[in-house]
Amino acid sequence: MATRVILAMSGGVDSSAAAHLLKQQGYEVIGLFMRSGVAEETACTTTAAASTSGAATAVLPVINPRSNKQGCCSASDAADARRVADTLDIPFHALNFQDAFARIKDYFADEYLAGRTPNPCVMCNNWLKFGRLWEFAKQVGAEKIATGHYAQIHTGDSADDSPALIRGVDRSKDQSYVLFGIDRDLLKNILFPIGGFEKPKLRALAREAGIRTADKPDSQEICFIPDNDYSGFLDRYRGPQETAGELVDTAGNVVGHHDGFQNFTIGQRKGLGVTFGSPRFVVAIEADTRRVVIGLKEDLADSQLEADRLNWLVEDLPTNFRCLAKIRYRHTAAAAEAHIVSEDRLRVTFDDPQYAIAPGQAVVLYDGDRVLGGGWIR
Repeated sequence: MATRVILAMSGGVDSSAAAHLLKQQGYEVIGLFMRSGVAEETACTTTAAASTSGAATAVLPVINPRSNKQGCCSASDAADARRVADTLDIPFHALNFQDAFARIKDYFADEYLAGRTPNPCVMCNNWLKFGRLWEFAKQVGAEKIATGHYAQIHTGDSADDSPALIRGVDRSKDQSYVLFGIDRDLLKNILFPIGGFEKPKLRALAREAGIRTADKPDSQEICFIPDNDYSGFLDRYRGPQETAGELVDTAGNVVGHHDGFQNFTIGQRKGLGVTFGSPRFVVAIEADTRRVVIGLKEDLADSQLEADRLNWLVEDLPTNFRCLAKIRYRHTAAAAEAHIVSEDRLRVTFDDPQYAIAPGQAVVLYDGDRVLGGGWIR
């Protein structure tokens, strides 16, 4: 009997191609679309029985393709995912995960209003795609879960070798950074079918398979903020906030005023509201005083950081070890020395200063291409 796999399908080319590849590899694939919000008025509810013997019947909300857009989990995305599933002849369900997405939105708002830079993609993977998705998989008798992430799981030659999370082959698309928070014990149950492909080859494969999303553009936005208006989202989600304050230089001199510190991120250069004779950057955000500190590029440089809320994907790490460390998704991993200060405290010292180390972002450590783990920058 084929191994049953629950595949998270977003309606994009990556998860669509993943479905095709899993079928080619002989898996029994069930597609699952994760909706982020309250069902639209035009949505309907249907009852779908799980195909596994003895499984409970579940009530699954189905998206009406004519419904209005709802974040990245829009009706059109759901319709694309459903049509791909129909083309590949695999079962497809759409479930409303409003509660899980609400938790991610709360985290996002809390971090910004505390003057930190959040990374909701990591939290979405931790809580939803490799949390709730696995819970659903177990309910329907699936042994594996899969997504369209550009990453790989490598297993050793012996039963004693634990699975390893590895960078994707396409380094420009590699998403191993946002996967560092996965439960180590779950790695053996995860499949990343597209991790060994470069994006152009994956699109070509999708075209050959007749997949309608082969040339669909990649999503660039945070899923629940499709217009990229973070400040507008915070106003709508939390209501107007008293976050206006002063722009100051690194010596504390007032150089201007701002409408809200949530409109700034560490390293930001444009849109500061003040001009100087040379480039200036946001070097710190002080939520307690509502001050935004502006400085020169060299003021952004730092050789050390501390992190907490650690998650390790390997066992028995020494207290001190050499590694490569990434401080944000698009950062090039830099050579560093890691020191595990305590069970939940990590210090990373870089060989060369790094720019724009932002509290609230994740630091992820690598041994070559393997993800060791990481934590959240303090």
